[in-house]
Amino acid sequence: MFENVDWLPDNFVISDAVLSLLASSAILMVTVFILRALTTRFIQRTVQSPELRGKWLVNSRNGFLLLLLLGLVMIWGEELRTLALSIVAIAVAFVVATKELILCFTGSILKSGSRSFVLGDRIQIKDLRGDVIDQSLLATTILEVGPGKHLHQRTGRRIVIPNALFVSEPVINESFTTHYDFHVFTIPFKREDNWQAAQQALLASATRHCEPYLELVRRYMSKIGNQRGLMMPSVDPRVTIQVPVAGEIHLTVRIPAKAGERNFIEQAILTDVFSENDFSRHRERDEVSDTPAPAH
Repeated sequence: MFENVDWLPDNFVISDAVLSLLASSAILMVTVFILRALTTRFIQRTVQSPELRGKWLVNSRNGFLLLLLLGLVMIWGEELRTLALSIVAIAVAFVVATKELILCFTGSILKSGSRSFVLGDRIQIKDLRGDVIDQSLLATTILEVGPGKHLHQRTGRRIVIPNALFVSEPVINESFTTHYDFHVFTIPFKREDNWQAAQQALLASATRHCEPYLELVRRYMSKIGNQRGLMMPSVDPRVTIQVPVAGEIHLTVRIPAKAGERNFIEQAILTDVFSENDFSRHRERDEVSDTPAPAH
């Protein structure tokens, strides 16, 4: 029955170099074992003190073991070097193949260690912006807000962001505070428009809409500043002037707003100001030209 079983493949051949290394290893091991046996017998016969004899026996055993390991390393040194290079090549190939996964794990550790954001925060990374609804070791899921960085309404789209982005890209957290936050929006005007009247109307409307909770925001921001050691700015609504290009005036409105109501209060202010006002200069000139001249 056993004569039909092939224990080794027909082409299995051990090279002469390997046979030489195996023979050298066997000779080394036999030599070391013989020397150890002779040394042990010599110590047992010549050393009378039990403590000293035990110490020498242990030292001799460790010494011969070290000698055996060094001899095997010297014999198999070239093969070990080749094996080490192969392992390094495999490791490099593995790192290259799994680079993105490694970056995702690194990004997860980075955002957790730095406490960049938590569930429910509104974040922006590159052109992606939304509310965080899920986190894992590989990805972060957000509900998109926009479109663009100036709008605050849900688009209904879910975006899965690989955590590798958090390693190389800055993260903007729009939820620095929990209950109240600052909201900024910009209205462009032409240089010839009546932007002075628009500035006054925007400031009056912003003050009127924020007045019911302005004192609460002031106390809340003062508390946040004391907890985090920050000098909090004034919470009163303000309208500042920007001149981004020649021929244009941009009015930048900054207001305190309740968390989650920034888009609502922005739309309320814009509707309040522009539903009953037209700040274009040509409209004023048309009204003046339509006024009948006084009779003489």
